[in-house]
Amino acid sequence: MAQNSKDAQKRASRAERRAAEAAEMKARAEQMEKERKQQTLIGAIVMAVLVILVAIGAFTVYHNMHKNTETQASTQTVEEAYDKLQQVENTPKLVDKKGGLLISKDGYGKSVEGAPTVEIYMDFLCPGCGNLHRQLDADLQKMVDAGQINLDLHFMAFMDKWSTDEYSSRAANAAIYLAEHDSNPTHLITFMEKMYAEDFQPEESSNYKSVSDDQIKEQMIASGVSEDVADKAFGRDYQDWLDAIDTYTPKRSELWNTSGTYKDSMTTPTVTINGKFWNMNQLSTAQETIEEGLLEAIGIKSDDIGKEGVMPSIGSDKDPISNTTGE
Repeated sequence: MAQNSKDAQKRASRAERRAAEAAEMKARAEQMEKERKQQTLIGAIVMAVLVILVAIGAFTVYHNMHKNTETQASTQTVEEAYDKLQQVENTPKLVDKKGGLLISKDGYGKSVEGAPTVEIYMDFLCPGCGNLHRQLDADLQKMVDAGQINLDLHFMAFMDKWSTDEYSSRAANAAIYLAEHDSNPTHLITFMEKMYAEDFQPEESSNYKSVSDDQIKEQMIASGVSEDVADKAFGRDYQDWLDAIDTYTPKRSELWNTSGTYKDSMTTPTVTINGKFWNMNQLSTAQETIEEGLLEAIGIKSDDIGKEGVMPSIGSDKDPISNTTGE
């Protein structure tokens, strides 16, 4: 009887350890999946797949890292990648030397004095980018129109491998062509809103469903772009430049995550404020949405969005306000 009792205790102890390990793995996997939906690692898509093995109550996590196969690009220094970017023949005329497309109430390429600059790095297939833009684009448009911010957009196309028809490149080329051939920045911001709409943005990888050029064109025209411009937006005019951007941008250490699973690497979306990395990982600690967090970071109340003359408190030269300390 005593031996049977000891055996039973051992089995119970092993079962408890397995249950504890399963619970820990489940929590880690859920956190990884949450971060995956918020951020996409440049050069890799991180997927956590949970397989519940009911019979033994355990979890198996498959964590696949898909590396960038362009060896030459991956071994370039940031300086070499920058030099290659400057050598691209068909560079968009409106972008700066680091690939930024500046928008303000005064149009393309003109900054409003005293207003903070919000930079956003994105890929049109990136799920986290969709989440960010669905929360922010309406506010960004209002603040741009009121001269409260300068908006600097950085289009990337590193997620082509996770669609069947190079969706990222086609969408980014179309957005850049729109900016280069339509002088109204509102049309570009509206186009982004429509491309990131929950009922339009496709899922990535095995869940991707093909999106045609005509479908993207419909979003352009619905954004106020002329049919003449929209018809010509799919020649992939800026592909060489996008390829160079996709090599250079992730090497910029000032854009690397400062905490979390992807620390010391770049993910999309990435946001900087007045040139300083905005750590969106702090939003979960602060229990804030992306919208709430950005407004706090630049120092403006939601009631003041779009009010001319009411400026964010950080101005054009201060660092973003911490979402956890308020400093």
